[in-house]
Formats: sequence, C-alpha cells, structure tokens
Amino acid sequence: MSGALRSPVLWMGIALAAITAAMLATGAPVGRVTQIAIYVLYGAGVNLLIAYTGLVPFGASVFFGTGTYAAALFMLHVSGNELVGLVFTLVWSAAAGLVLGVIVLRRRGLYFSLLTLAASQIAFEVVFRWTSFTGGENGLQNVPRPLFPDALSLHLFTLAVLLGSVFVIWRFVHAPFGRALQGIRDNEARMASLGYDTWRLKLGAFALSGTIVGLAGGLLALLLQGAYANNLSWQHAADALLMVVLGGVHHVLGVLWGAVTFILLEDVLSAKLENWWLVFAPAIMVFALAAPEGLHGLFRRLTGHTGWTLVRAGIPPRPATIAPFATEGGAKGDEAPVLTVRGLTKSFGSLTVAQDLAFEVMPRRLHSIIGPNGAGKTTLFNMLSGVLRPDSGAILFCGGDITDLPVHRRARLGLGRSFQIVSVFPHLSVFENVRLGVQARSEARHAAWRDAYRLEAVNARTWSLLAAVGLQDRAEAGCASLAHGERRLLDIAVTLATDAELLLLDEPLAGLAEADRVIVARLIRRLADSHAVLLIEHDLDRVVSISDRITVLHQGRLIADGAPAEVVRDPAVVAAYLGAHGAPAVQLLAAPALSAGPVILLDVRGLVAGYGGSKVLDGIDLQVRPGEAVAVLGRNGVGKTTLLRALTGSVPITAGEVTFEGATLAGLPPFAINRRGISLVPEGRRLFPNLTVLENLRIAARPGGMSIEQACELFPRLAERARSRAENLSGGERQMCAAARALVQPSRLVLLDEPFEGLSPAIVAELSAAIMRLRGERALILVEHQAEKLLPLVDRAYVLVNGRVAFAGNSAALAADHALQARLLGMMEADVASA
Repeated sequence: MSGALRSPVLWMGIALAAITAAMLATGAPVGRVTQIAIYVLYGAGVNLLIAYTGLVPFGASVFFGTGTYAAALFMLHVSGNELVGLVFTLVWSAAAGLVLGVIVLRRRGLYFSLLTLAASQIAFEVVFRWTSFTGGENGLQNVPRPLFPDALSLHLFTLAVLLGSVFVIWRFVHAPFGRALQGIRDNEARMASLGYDTWRLKLGAFALSGTIVGLAGGLLALLLQGAYANNLSWQHAADALLMVVLGGVHHVLGVLWGAVTFILLEDVLSAKLENWWLVFAPAIMVFALAAPEGLHGLFRRLTGHTGWTLVRAGIPPRPATIAPFATEGGAKGDEAPVLTVRGLTKSFGSLTVAQDLAFEVMPRRLHSIIGPNGAGKTTLFNMLSGVLRPDSGAILFCGGDITDLPVHRRARLGLGRSFQIVSVFPHLSVFENVRLGVQARSEARHAAWRDAYRLEAVNARTWSLLAAVGLQDRAEAGCASLAHGERRLLDIAVTLATDAELLLLDEPLAGLAEADRVIVARLIRRLADSHAVLLIEHDLDRVVSISDRITVLHQGRLIADGAPAEVVRDPAVVAAYLGAHGAPAVQLLAAPALSAGPVILLDVRGLVAGYGGSKVLDGIDLQVRPGEAVAVLGRNGVGKTTLLRALTGSVPITAGEVTFEGATLAGLPPFAINRRGISLVPEGRRLFPNLTVLENLRIAARPGGMSIEQACELFPRLAERARSRAENLSGGERQMCAAARALVQPSRLVLLDEPFEGLSPAIVAELSAAIMRLRGERALILVEHQAEKLLPLVDRAYVLVNGRVAFAGNSAALAADHALQARLLGMMEADVASA
C-alpha cells in the first residue's frame, strides 16, 4: 500500500485516536465517541455521491435506517453473531441500492434528491406501522452482542471498520471507475460522448454509497443494541448532509470534523435548551456563509493552502521522451462510406432546422460542413452523435443503423466529437481531462481497485496527445486556469483520445491564435490520412485548403456538395455564406480613427493579477478614453481574458491600480463594478439557456441603458428571434444577444471577449457594423486573436506578450506594419517546427 493511498487512513486514524483520548479525558462515555465514528462512516458514504459523483441525496437515511433494521432483525431471528449480521447488512444494502438506484437515477438534480427523501419517508412509514415485525414506535431492542460485550471492544471494532472503509473508498476513487465518476460530476454529457455509460456508472456509485451507509447503520444497531424508526424520519434525513457540508464537501477528511462538530454541538445545546434547534440552525447558517468550503477548507485557507483534497495531488511523471502522437484508427475500406445520412429532418415546433439532409462521408477523407450561422450545422452534429433524435431519416455508420442508439453506444462504435462550445472537465487537471478520454478505450476503464495512474499505456498515450496540441507543459495545471484558446486545444485533445473511426469536429479552430490554428489544421489534415473526419468550421480559406469535400447548409437545407474549388464558386454558396456581395465586411466598414480627448475613462497602472498565486498579468498599463474603441490582441495564454476578468472583479488584483472615472475599482465585487458602468460580453456568451431572447435582455436592462427596442434595431435578428429560447439560437445569434445584454445596461465601457469567435463572415459583418455604430457613443475594449478583423474597427491597439504590454499605439500603424504583426502575433520558429 503506497504512502499516497495510505495517507487519509493514517491521518484519520491519528485524529480519531486524539479525539477518543480527549473525550475520555473529559468524562465523555466511550459510546459517544463510537457514535461519532459511526457518523463519520455514514457521512463518508454520502460524500462518495456528493463530492465524487455530483449527486446530492436528501434521503441517504433510507440506507442508514434500513441498515439498522437489517442487522437487528438478522441477529434477533437468524444468527446472533455480529459479524454475520453485518455481512447480511452489506448484502441487503447493496441490493437495496441497486433496486432504488434503478428508480431514482431516472431523474437528475433536485428531482433525484427529492426521490431519495421520499424513499426514506416511505421506509419510515413501513417500519413505524409494521408493529408485528419491526416493533413500530418502540423499535427493536435487546439485540445480542456476544463478540463485543463491552463498549471499548465495540469502539475499537468500529474504528477498524471505519478506517478499513475509508481505505476502500480512497482506493476506489483513484481507480478507473472512481476517476470516471469525477468526470461525470464535472461534465456528464462529455463523458457520454467519450463512450462511458454514465447511467450505469452512477448506479454503481449509488449502490456502493448505499452499502457503506448501510454498514454504518448496522454498526449503530450494535451500539444501541436495537433499531428505531427515527433514523428514517425526515427530521434526521439531512443529518449526514449537514455533517459533510460542515466539514467540507471537497475534502476527504472534512466529514470527520463535520461529524465531531455536529454531534458535540447537538449534545451541548440539547442539554441546555429545550428548543435547541432554534440556536443550532442559525449557527449552521452563519458558518456556511462565513466558510462555504467547510472546516477543513477553512483550515487550509488559513494555512495558505488552496484546492480540493478529494484525491492525491499530482499526476504521473512525465516521460523523458514523449512518443509522437500516432493515429491508431483506420477506415474500413476505400469503397464503402463510413457514414451515410439519409433524409434527416428535425424541427423545433414550427422552426425546421434540418430538412431532408442526405450525404456520405468516405473513409480517410476530410469532409467539411460549412454555412452561415443558424444553417443547422451543430444540429446536424447533435443528430449524428445521438444528442438529438431526428424526426425522420436514417443514420448509417459503417453499414449499421445507429439512428436510435444513445450517445455512449455510438462513441463505443467509433464515433467521436468535439463541441462548438468548449466541453471539458473544469475541476480536473489538464492531464486528467485527456487521460479520461484515453481510458474510455482501455479494457480497464471500469476497474474498481487498480490505480488508474498505473495504467502505463494509458499514461503514455495521454502524454502523446498533450504534446500533439502543445499542452504538455500545462499537464498538471487545473483546467480552470487555462486561457480560452488552451481550453479549445484541450477539447481537441480529449476528442482525439477516443481514437474514433469518424471524428466530428465542431469549429475546432474557434478562439485560437494564428499559430495554433496552423498547428491544429495540420493535425486535422494528418488525422484524415487514417480517419474519416467531418469538420464544421467558419475559416473558409483554411477549410478550402485542407478539405477533400465540402457540403454547404443554409436554413436547414443542403445547397451544395462537391469538391472545394467547385463549391466556393457556387453563386448560391457565396450569397448564403458571405452575404449578397460576397465581400469581407471589415473592408467596407473601415473608418477614420476618432480623435482622442484629454479625459481618461479607464486608467490601468502596473496591473498584476493571476490565479492561485501565479502571475498571469505582470505590470499592465492601459488607458481608454470616452467613446474610444481599443483592441487587446495577443496569442493564446498571454492574459487577454485575465485582463478583462481583473477589470470586472472576477480575478483579484495583487498589485497596481485600476481607476474608472477617477474612482478606484480595487476590491469591488463584480456586481459593484458593473453598477459603476462597466459591462462584459464574456467568452462563450453565457446566456440563460432556458430563457427567451427577450427575457435575457429584460433581466439585464436598467434605466440609462439602451432600450430593448434600440438593441433589436441594432441587431435585427434578435427581433425575429425574440420569443426563442437562448439554447435554440445559432452561435451568431447568441453573440448578438450577449452584446445586446451588455448594451441595455447603463454602461459607459463595454468589454467584448472574442466577439467574432466561431462566426461566419456574414455574421462578422453584422457585428462589425454594430461596433462601428457604437464608436463614439460608448468606450469599447475588444479582445480578439484575429487582428485583421479587429484593427479596422478600433482607434488604438495593445498587444500582450507573456502578460506584458509589448505594443501600444495607433491601430492603423499596427495594421500597416505586417512585420511587427508577425513578430508579436505570428508563429514562432518553434511553432512552425512542431507543426
């Protein structure tokens, strides 16, 4: 047993020994310390679902209560041996977990939680009223305990069971099965797209959790030498949940401190007050507000530590030489198509987003799907991957009909995809993100005891994929600390990890700087030598240069299909994709720079900021004047998005000064900065998906901002889609809605993060026209990696390199100096070599 796996057992053993000694020294009975140990085991079983799987059971007491009855009834009527009784309790709880899980896991979120609570209440009613069998309100008493006749022997046995169970949990969460559960916690849809049967994984976790909680209930029956219905009542259903939250959900030892605090505080208050809950409940609320990370998290924060402690820190060691990424997939033949689409049709109410689509994808070919935003491209991918069910038509993959197969079964057959909006696992490391994708293809993917980080073949493949996208040096970093472009590269690596027969890549170049676009485009082209690749992308020049075939969609219909050179000359394609005139909008919209007045609206001096102690921005100086449009350019990872987050209060400023209209913004929360007059159009748009366009705008609108009518006049498409839910909008429509949401606020400075990401030229033209209309009315800071699109629209530009300002000056001068652009924004020699 390695030290890394032994550590929580060791620390918990030391802590329990110290708690036992301290409580016995104060005169507390041994039984009270035993009760604490039992409730630690109870909470550990519950936290297996909450912290590792993302499921919150309000009624885990159903296993705790029925576990006490299972042990008591068995020892009273079958065998008086405690060990045999506990074994029966384990079997009973595991079976109950499987049966109940099949029912409650059909629902998610709050409905799942309430179903578990309902199950516990039903069990309570049964045992309370079945007097002849369960003893009713008097419960069961005089349960024999021959092996542990005294309190000390039972206490030592309980501690041994607790430590053994914690060791089992610790091993389990580091095994492939447990690692997969953590992926489900972070992003269940992504796990399904990798080929994991998420429902079965959750069922296994639910059954294991129920087994551990039931074991705790069996130990309670030994302690009390009886079983009572109150453990099943709704009044006690949330006891374990409270203990877990008090101690710290995201810390493996948190439940220990939560159980100690909960039980001792309950003892003290109940001894002094009749209505002790009137004091206990507010105390819990105050603590939750003051220390949301729990007691263990609070202690770590006070001692200068951050992060979760649910699993051991670190990743497998980086090999001295990383093997080059090699595609192991291969097409099944040069004649038969890998994918055949026949008459696919899909409607949302009266809106038809795909109508009678039919085409074939051949093996070892790069087949691209292009079209304006809202053409139905992503809807097509959702139907192909199983996220959406078509209203009619058929999908054949390698000759078999997969039209009705779920997402994970399609992925297991060899159909992998990436997503338009980056879909990764935010609370896992970069290495673990990719490793989960590689593990999905391993025979050991469901192993429940073997250490996942000792699967050498999986680790080697993971390092190769990270090196292929240039993230090998960021392998140990948390996903949340990555820049947007790095997350896009990570998403691509996760998709490639599946080694699928057919890769569906949804705008993989969106949000990448030119250097990374070249690298990824070459990687995609290389993949097409051994895989079938179906690509959605708006970079038309790049698509034409790397594709073997192009299919064009417009308003849900297929309007062109053929060789790239033929398709791009099709008048229908030019009109639909580029607009009626087929000219790049920014050339038509170029305007003289506005004169800069002496008044400074935003003044940034020596700004230093970062994440978790790291320094991303290092001494940034930036100024914006009223009505001025300013571009912030730079390669991925240089700090552009971090700058906007620092300006809006989402990232703490560690040094420097930021003033807006002469008043400092240091220390202000995001909502207060927004009230001062700074609004943000974030990367990824971040609309409320279940609300309509109109409702999204109404939530943000305040007096002094642009009226909703004016916003719809600026973006006419929003008026047409006003009653549509945000989740049904195209990428371009979502960007327009996000921009309008910022404008209906009374803001004098609008920050736009990657406004042109993933948009077709026609939509870029509309947004560019809106930006030109806003110039002079509001100050704008636009963060973008595509300088050629942005420079004609702004007055001045800043270029960041490694967290510092490398250029600050007139945008026209930068646009004219191609050598300077190449040096600051282009590819380095190392990038070219690796590409």
